[in-house]
Amino acid sequence: MIDSHGSIPMAYKPAERDATGATSAPPRVLAADDQPQILEALELLLRPAGFQVDTAGSPAATLIALRENSYDALLMDLNYTRDTTSGREGMEMLRQVLELEPQLPVIVMTAWGNVELAVEAMQRGARDFISKPWENTRLLTILQTQVDLYRALHRATVLEAENQLLRATGRPEMIAHSPAMQPVLDAMTRVGPSDANVLITGEHGTGKEIVARTLHALSTRAAQPLIAVNTGGLAEGVFESELFGHVKGAFTDARTDRMGRFELADRGTLFLDEIANVPLRQQAKLLRVLESGEIERVGSSRTKRVDVRVLSATNANLPLEAAKGLFRNDLYFRLNTVEIHLPPLRERREDIPVLAGHFLARYTARYRKNQEGFDPEAMSMLLEHSWPGNIREMEHAMERAVLMGEGKTIRAVDLNLQRREVSDLLEGLSFELIEEFMIRKALRQHERNVSHTAEALGLSRGALYRRMEKYGI
Repeated sequence: MIDSHGSIPMAYKPAERDATGATSAPPRVLAADDQPQILEALELLLRPAGFQVDTAGSPAATLIALRENSYDALLMDLNYTRDTTSGREGMEMLRQVLELEPQLPVIVMTAWGNVELAVEAMQRGARDFISKPWENTRLLTILQTQVDLYRALHRATVLEAENQLLRATGRPEMIAHSPAMQPVLDAMTRVGPSDANVLITGEHGTGKEIVARTLHALSTRAAQPLIAVNTGGLAEGVFESELFGHVKGAFTDARTDRMGRFELADRGTLFLDEIANVPLRQQAKLLRVLESGEIERVGSSRTKRVDVRVLSATNANLPLEAAKGLFRNDLYFRLNTVEIHLPPLRERREDIPVLAGHFLARYTARYRKNQEGFDPEAMSMLLEHSWPGNIREMEHAMERAVLMGEGKTIRAVDLNLQRREVSDLLEGLSFELIEEFMIRKALRQHERNVSHTAEALGLSRGALYRRMEKYGI
């Protein structure tokens, strides 16, 4: 099917871009036709022009290829039964293709120059058509235009999702001068540049997300996205949709296709916070993805490979949870290639003055206040406080102190910290006992209204229900 000039126009080599629009692999095209000579002619035309080309000789083979691979465009014939011109098989295949991959640009081909048939195909979702015998220049122009448009739209989708999901970018400031933090820094230095899965453990508020962001910044994936998701806050009914994505019509509210967090983190890092709160049934699905590197959007049978480094975090004792049958051992070992444990703030008191000064500078700048340092009583209180809420509690205390303080320095009264007697009582209790006590107290205060209680505790309804079940409330 060489054009009238007898040569393949090399000027149409498309720019090499990856699936997000960045420079990378050349476009991949699937050509579907039941005539081998047509497929051979398309390969001879497209490969020198910079396209990767796969071929399929039947509708069934076409659908299998689309389920197993990702393509930038599909060139497909409309007639697969000899001596027919109805295009019936091609129309049915077009319907199945668009159900499988609604955004994929489909360019139909017909050997009969049947404009009405081509128009009908476009009304059903095809992007353009080519009549056989084709003109090389026109075919390459149409294909390049559709591929560029598809990749631009895909890139826009990724950027829009990233804008909603990504947290602060860039390497975070890690304040860690105490001896208790030295093993943490050593471990981060060793495993940061690797692709190893890391489990970050420690009490609430110890800075697990900061460690995850630092590990990402130290890795070879630093230029790619870091996607964070609070798995403990996902209701069981939306877990798969949030992590793996869904296709339009997969369920009642699925009005458009949606990319999941794994897909957004492709070639980057996925941070799974509160991993211990994932229900057992969903743990199995998460394990399968981690083992195979393959995902399926909800409502789709098409498998997509993803290249994701997984960092996870929890304040729970996962071996103990596994012994109780609440967490899968195999998932624990899959997540825990390396474990980094963060000590509580009460065990790294050397860092307290530096952290306090860091938050003081942050909030005086934010609120345009002019406090400079701490009076002796305030610093003594900071050093003696047990910090049950760890760094998060300190940050909130410093923000309040800046807002409420009236002098040039932060005073003890500005900090509004609990008295030592209360802290001593808390130090003798495990986190689980404190958490159970707070949940029971909040439920009583809100007359067992789960929605109001969850809001007061800063939890999702699903997370609160799981904790209630855990403590037998």
